[in-house]
Amino acid sequence: MLPSAKSLEGKHIPDVTFKTHTSNQWQDMTTGEVFKGKTVVVFCLPGAYTPTCSSSHLPRYNELASVFKANGVDEIVCLSVNDAFVMNEWKRDQEAENITLLPDGNGEFAAGMGMLVDKSSLGFGKRSWRYSMLVKDGVIEKMFIEPEKEGDPYEVSDADTMLKYINPKALVPDPVVIFVKPGCPHCARAKALLDAMGYRYDEISRDKHITTSTLRAVSGSGTWPQVFIGGKLIGSADQLEVYFKARKAA
Repeated sequence: MLPSAKSLEGKHIPDVTFKTHTSNQWQDMTTGEVFKGKTVVVFCLPGAYTPTCSSSHLPRYNELASVFKANGVDEIVCLSVNDAFVMNEWKRDQEAENITLLPDGNGEFAAGMGMLVDKSSLGFGKRSWRYSMLVKDGVIEKMFIEPEKEGDPYEVSDADTMLKYINPKALVPDPVVIFVKPGCPHCARAKALLDAMGYRYDEISRDKHITTSTLRAVSGSGTWPQVFIGGKLIGSADQLEVYFKARKAA
């Protein structure tokens, strides 16, 4: 049976050493080095490359990293019972440049938290239960532990729940996608506008798979670029400029 969140809040995190591997060298990193004097959001999950972890848990924390930092969080840490090489490759694969991924290869941190569970039925061996916590100077202020039920519950340890706890009024930026064509000056102007307004965006570039026909199918227009904000079509660079001017005047 897992411990309750309340029983862990107010306690110090386990004192363990993580075996990391950077620049072709093994490096020991202690929990003291990670947490001392800092406000850290931690989310722990069953395994790198697993479906929920890769499609939702890690990407959303990475996406909201700048919002967390604007609300007093110094670092966001992801922990999993995987080795350093797996965690390094997963970080590259996920382009999770805003997250510190730490390998809890022997499960020492998970065990110290009382969160090490047996997933031998899936061939996983011992793994961490899914949870998140806000840690200040090594002390757990708040925990969100997924309910003990079959499968892989993902209900409360997500980034949005944690952000809402830290600041219920935090402004979460709308997701932005821009379709661009290499060498297009209007595309460069649209990207510069987004950068100037502090928007992070996903860029989809024209190639043999993404054609003008693709662009027309998703936007109704065959001219580059086409910008979507919060799932809404804004349009060209000129239309993006009008959109920002209208928001500024509102």
